[in-house]
Amino acid sequence: MKSETRMSWSDWNQALLVLEFSSLLERLGGHARRKDPEPAWEPMEQPPAIDVLCATFGLDRFERELLLLCAGVEMDSGLAEQCQQLTGNQRHPVTFGLALGALPEPHWNALAPGSPLRRYRLVEMDGGHGFATAPLRIPERILHYLAGLNSIDTRLQPLLHEAPKPSLMAREHWELSEHLIGAYSESSSPDARVYLFGDDVLGQEGISARTAHRLGRSLYVLRVEEAPAPGADMDQFVALWSREALLLPAYLLLEYGSTAPGAAARQLERRLPGPLFIASRDPLPADRLVDQYEINKPEPLGQRELWEESLGSSAEKLSTTVDQLSEQFRLSAETIAPLGAVVMRSKSDPPQRLTHRLWEACRAVSRPQLESLAERIVPMAQWSDLILPPLQMQMLRQLAAQSRHRMTVFERWGFAAKGRRGLGLSALFAGPSGTGKTLAAEVLATDLGLDLYRIDLSAVVSKYIGETEKNLAQVFDAAETGGVLLVFDEADAIFGKRGEVKDSHDRYANIEVGYLLQRMESFQGIAILTTNTKSVLDRAFQRRLRFTIDFQFPGTAEREAIWRRVFPEAVPTDGLKPALLANLNMAGGSIRNIALNAAFLAAEQHQPVAMGHLLVAAQLEAVKVERPIADAEIRGWV
Repeated sequence: MKSETRMSWSDWNQALLVLEFSSLLERLGGHARRKDPEPAWEPMEQPPAIDVLCATFGLDRFERELLLLCAGVEMDSGLAEQCQQLTGNQRHPVTFGLALGALPEPHWNALAPGSPLRRYRLVEMDGGHGFATAPLRIPERILHYLAGLNSIDTRLQPLLHEAPKPSLMAREHWELSEHLIGAYSESSSPDARVYLFGDDVLGQEGISARTAHRLGRSLYVLRVEEAPAPGADMDQFVALWSREALLLPAYLLLEYGSTAPGAAARQLERRLPGPLFIASRDPLPADRLVDQYEINKPEPLGQRELWEESLGSSAEKLSTTVDQLSEQFRLSAETIAPLGAVVMRSKSDPPQRLTHRLWEACRAVSRPQLESLAERIVPMAQWSDLILPPLQMQMLRQLAAQSRHRMTVFERWGFAAKGRRGLGLSALFAGPSGTGKTLAAEVLATDLGLDLYRIDLSAVVSKYIGETEKNLAQVFDAAETGGVLLVFDEADAIFGKRGEVKDSHDRYANIEVGYLLQRMESFQGIAILTTNTKSVLDRAFQRRLRFTIDFQFPGTAEREAIWRRVFPEAVPTDGLKPALLANLNMAGGSIRNIALNAAFLAAEQHQPVAMGHLLVAAQLEAVKVERPIADAEIRGWV
């Protein structure tokens, strides 16, 4: 009974190759081995690989037969033996002279340096021989393609990675991709360049990948730091990629990142075939203004749309969390998609657990690399640890409340529609050392679930023109994904009264101050400046900050409250008198130092902490801060 099973394309392609090799064997004087009559071929939707390859690279009949001959000696033992007999070369039996004498419509141009076979490295010619006697070989990549396997050349695999089609895209990125699909169709210029710049590196890749896939191509990414050096390596890369771009087919995305393109990168860019996508952090030089598009991470409303799409049915019960995530973090769609998928797999969990898991995941993926310029502080302090007058405490709580409700005020009520300048949460904490400025920042970070980084501005400021702005840019760029509270200590180092320009130093100082304030105003997290001497700060600068909170030296009542809370519950104490301890005229930072040192003294003596231990610790602290203690301050302690 006749089988109704339709032959697969792979089997059909293989059978056609066998016939091609048999025909070549007969041309070379051999005897083809056919066991059965030729089958009745059923037409396939996809042509055989050899026909696709010839159409792609424009090969004529002689070039086609030559390519098949090189493949045949690798895949057909009978054809290989016949060629070995004719050329006397057992290892590489195909030569151009053999092809010229045996194949139809021969011509010398088939292996000219600019011919398709040589230009795209469809065949390789051994050096050190005459043109007609040089052995010819087919690269493994082309051999596999003819056999029906289409994967990128192994020599390019260490340099490139394939970008998947994005599963989630911001609205504005999708619209740009649609524009590019129309602008860069197959009929567009082969030298077309698409320049993408901005802070959303993953978004740039996603736009490029979606555009390529919609145009029937895959997308491969080359990072500039992994690009080949000029010379033989670059020549090989350009030749191989020019072939792969047509064979796969595929587009290439050249990623500069934050690296300014050097001479080698520009040379590679000029030599690569188009359409070519090029992505960078900053806009490219003015001579490259052809089709540049700014691609940044979505603003809060766009972030919310991405979260809602990613979370699906869970978005409604996590609405408040989604608002806070959208305002606190600036993430790419490619980052949000897998985070939302994790929640969807656990959507039966209580909302509180999902919120905690989602928030911590966002903090983890957003955590900046600031170790060289900042100290990371793990926030643990609570509101109950902070002793401040009612007004200052109210202002701090208002700062926290504004952080939580930015989505409502800025986005839903329209304040952001007039521009995002000045919407950053920036504050100045001013007061003597030890009055709780850093502790207050830690309390805010704990309450809002943020990472806390302390930057010493005196270390960031440089005497070299432009270096201070460069250092500040590095800090803000690293922290731009959100989930961060930045504390800039020693604001006096940059914020002195420099409003009046008397010389070039004052002018550049004002540039540094203006740059810092501009980045603080647009920063999506919270940025806090601290200073011990508020009087040195120019009032014009202070007006650009959202909050100014004075941390005054604590009075007797505040000091007593600090003493009552300074020891953890597990610390054994004996006869402590907070009212008497409050007579010691020291700030909260010094009080905490005294309490800690007293605890160590008591532990060494295997005793509970007593007033005597605190007296010794207070005297040691007074020596450290170079402030003698008056008798009235410690009267009655022991």
